[in-house]
Amino acid sequence: MKYYSRYIDNQIKKLLRTSGAILLKGPKFCGKTTTALNYAKSNIRLNVKNTIEMVKANPSIALKGEKPHLIDEWQTVKDIFNQVKADLDLNYEFGKYILTGSATPTDTKDIFHTGAGRITSLEMRPMSLFESLDSKGLISLNDLFLNKPIDFYEPNNDFTLFDLAYLTVRGGWPLTLKATNKEDAIQITRNYYKEIFNLTSLENEEYNRKNPDILRSIVKSYARNISTQVNKQTILDDLTKSGEINISRITFDEYLNVLKNLFIIKDIESWNPTIRSKTSIRSTPTRHFNDVSIACAALNLSPFDLINDLNTFGYFFKDLAIRDLSIYMNELNGEVKHYRDNAGLECDAILKLNDGRYGLCEIKIGGENGIKQAKKTLLLLKNKLIEKSEEKAPSFLMILVGSGSPYYINKEGIYVIPINLLKA
Repeated sequence: MKYYSRYIDNQIKKLLRTSGAILLKGPKFCGKTTTALNYAKSNIRLNVKNTIEMVKANPSIALKGEKPHLIDEWQTVKDIFNQVKADLDLNYEFGKYILTGSATPTDTKDIFHTGAGRITSLEMRPMSLFESLDSKGLISLNDLFLNKPIDFYEPNNDFTLFDLAYLTVRGGWPLTLKATNKEDAIQITRNYYKEIFNLTSLENEEYNRKNPDILRSIVKSYARNISTQVNKQTILDDLTKSGEINISRITFDEYLNVLKNLFIIKDIESWNPTIRSKTSIRSTPTRHFNDVSIACAALNLSPFDLINDLNTFGYFFKDLAIRDLSIYMNELNGEVKHYRDNAGLECDAILKLNDGRYGLCEIKIGGENGIKQAKKTLLLLKNKLIEKSEEKAPSFLMILVGSGSPYYINKEGIYVIPINLLKA
């Protein structure tokens, strides 16, 4: 199978030079093992019951092999973490181990040490459009932060609304790229969606006790509230009103934690600049998925369903955009946050670097009215931040669009960038 280069490759190379072990985590099917195998000289894969039982009886077996040594699905035998730490305490070397896992252990009482200074965590997401070769990558976020001139015209006529809808439903799963047609690629994602609720394969008692039907129902409700700032009680009310399930708030929180630990849902936190006014910042996180295709599969949406309901499509496109922006910003040593205040001002994505620089981004499928509204929001927030906060002026203002728009810079200096032209 062809290997598609990932942004996380750069981080793995760096950590192999600077850390004793890498803990590579993320959702099933996102390519962790394939990527890790590019760097490992030996491996043990804990995805077969006999191997798991053998390692449970003697966890040190899992550490044997030429370094870097890959231990795949390490969380099935939690003591492996302690074994790796103990080995690094005894004989520290850079790049000795790569641990991969598709679930965060719900019960960490048997993990005796965080591994700080020895084991470095790295989270992997499904593929961005640039990584799956669905973005031309003509425009770099890094160049925007560096204020490099990006002075060209790109009509982008070859990227249609159907293309965007297809990529939203297909998702960023590497195996879908092997499909010979779009219908099969979407079916591969749907097959994956059905499999992720088979928790008995995780060798974890805490997960095994969860009802897959309740997990599915919560994922459906999350999908109905995708890219919004609804509170958890609203999602729970949505479940009970629909008659799908009837659970307590405590039980609901437990199930949400499972979905987070399985890397299915991935909220983004609010940005809280210091505003010198009566304005207060809303702190409710924005509801997102690790990959928007999970939400599409949960609601059984096809590309044509999205095209026929552009309002709904807009929320799902935001989720796709947040996935890509998060991957790109992680490569730039930054993060993505959301802004919303009690004055009604809201910005879809704050692209914040660790050195304090930031950009403001609004996300719209396209259309003149959508771009016009996005421009108004960006200018209002920019002025508010400059006049009433301790933040420096943003490095750039960007409207990230889906299709039907060329790349250009408007007279206010705002970049209008189609998502299929962007990279880190």
